[in-house]
Parts: sequence; structure tokens; C-alpha cells
Amino acid sequence: MASNSTLKGGSGIAFLEDTIGAVFEGGAATGLVVGAGVVLLAPGLLTTIGRIVRPLAVGVIRTGMVVYAQTAATLRGAGGDIVAEARADLEAEGRGAQTEIERRRSRPAETPA
Repeated sequence: MASNSTLKGGSGIAFLEDTIGAVFEGGAATGLVVGAGVVLLAPGLLTTIGRIVRPLAVGVIRTGMVVYAQTAATLRGAGGDIVAEARADLEAEGRGAQTEIERRRSRPAETPA
């Protein structure tokens, strides 16, 4: 039986395909050996991956926080401008800064006779 690496010109990818294929064709014993290897290597591998990914995750979260703060400040500024403009319009109309709701609240409570 000719291997895929012989048919494909001996490339590295063919070797990888042959290796992976052999693991799946190897049966229970091969599966147990691969599983044991994964169990033994996982703690060190996960720690290494964590050391690499953590700064990246911190950077992404930090960038998100900066963008959020800038967007919130912009929206607060725009909202404050709109409220100030509405107050100025009310004052220009002669109503003053007191709205109808505030006027109702400031009236003394009526007592039933």
C-alpha cells in the first residue's frame, strides 16, 4: 500500500495527513496512548496558552472600555446641549425654567370641603 506522502511528492502536509490518519485507524490502543498524551500535556499547554492569550484579552477589554467612555461622554454632551436648548426655548417663551409638572407640584394641596 503506497502512502499519501509518496503520492503527493513527500510534502509536510501529506505527512501530517498520514499521521492523523494513522491515529484514527490505529484502534483502541492508539486512542488510549493519544488520550494519555493529551492528559499529560494539557496542564502545561493550557498554562502557556493562557499566558499568551491573557494580555490580548486585557488589551481588547481595555480598548472596549475606552471606546465606551468616549461614546458615553459624547452622548452626555449632546444630551446636555439639547436640554440646555429646551430650557432656553422655554425661557424665551416666557414660561421660565419651571415646567407644567413642576408648577402642579408646587401648588398647595387642595383639601375637600
